[in-house]
Amino acid sequence: MLEELIVAGFGGQGVLSLGMTLTYAGMLEDKEISWMPSYGPEMRGGTANCITIISDNKISSPIISQFDSAIILNQPSMEKFESRVKPGGLLLFDSSNILKSSTRTDIEIIGIPAAIEALKMKNAKVMNMIMLGAYLGRKPVVKKESVLEALKQVLPEKYHHLLPINQQAMERGEQLLQPEEAVY
Repeated sequence: MLEELIVAGFGGQGVLSLGMTLTYAGMLEDKEISWMPSYGPEMRGGTANCITIISDNKISSPIISQFDSAIILNQPSMEKFESRVKPGGLLLFDSSNILKSSTRTDIEIIGIPAAIEALKMKNAKVMNMIMLGAYLGRKPVVKKESVLEALKQVLPEKYHHLLPINQQAMERGEQLLQPEEAVY
């Protein structure tokens, strides 16, 4: 198994923590992992992305230009990265924040209203975990239990009281993959 993923959006949307959580989960499962963040000097409100690679074998390079999957959280990132998903790949996007989806026909494109769902859960910060739950529901590269354990490493201890809502957000993301739930 080799999964090369890009997560992209604005700083403050949880882009880097989503990638880091997935990376820690892979590490807990003794997989080979790589996490390479990229963000502008403005952090919140600026663009941010991270490349996360999870593999059963050694990773030759963390620098890649084509991806098996993309989790896209804003329109500028959609415009920048949609063309870099490999044919047959997955493009998962937040349909709450992206008005113009990809028109590619050689990849799977799934819109998830993550920001809206996070507001319904009364915690806008779990939007990234909704997206992660949807992603893992479609591509189970690591176990959900490993992600929940990884969150204990990624989240500072003072935020561990939020672990249950993060778990609920992941479960909601997976539910939104169902055709009757998804909004495109």
